[in-house]
Amino acid sequence: MASIAVYSVKGGVGKTTLAVNLAWCAASISRRKTLLWDLDAANGAGFLLGVDPKKKRSADSVFADGSDPAKLIQPTAYPNLDLLPADESIRALDRQLDRLGKKRRLAKLVEGLSKEYDRVVFDCPPVLNELSAQVIRAADLIIVPLPPSPLSSRAFEVVVEEVRGSGKGHPPILPVLSMIDLRRSLHKEAREANPKWPAIPLASAVEQCAVERKPVGAFAPRSPAARAIAQLWTAIERKLASK
Repeated sequence: MASIAVYSVKGGVGKTTLAVNLAWCAASISRRKTLLWDLDAANGAGFLLGVDPKKKRSADSVFADGSDPAKLIQPTAYPNLDLLPADESIRALDRQLDRLGKKRRLAKLVEGLSKEYDRVVFDCPPVLNELSAQVIRAADLIIVPLPPSPLSSRAFEVVVEEVRGSGKGHPPILPVLSMIDLRRSLHKEAREANPKWPAIPLASAVEQCAVERKPVGAFAPRSPAARAIAQLWTAIERKLASK
């Protein structure tokens, strides 16, 4: 089993959309039993998958001692893909983790899911705190969506610094140029400067995810965006296999 974190300290970079689409690729293209774990209180992943949240706010309870994540996991409309949704309770999770004092709580929970799932994809909140530190300890690979902009570049540097500061054996980082439009000079320069980085185009199909409440591959499988995301997933699988 492998866990993949989609993470940035900057909001508005396409993080949730990418996490949902990668989880769908894991389940539909690789046919792996996949859990998408939403750690962002906005519950964007659930919305994009058409999974409405339960009224009871309990997403943080999974981190309590003796809790069972399976009780909160919900199926989606897609074979092999389940969701552990977020809710407002996640906002206080950082303080809860500090009180618990268990630095590998999330990693232990992931280990406990290894009999049921081949892949766990985290949709991470744009924060820099104990929760992000727990994600880094639990992840086998960190994906950082990076729209071409000075602020995004700065956010990427912050993530790299945080991951490297977590100690030896930290997970590798895979930057992904997101929302890229090669008609714009700044975007073209970013692509030329980083030709080996995966790139996801700025495309209406990606924007339509929120309208359709479906992954791109489910409603526009032949679109350039769907092909780019599938190629990214293939690269991720190769990277995980090489570890």
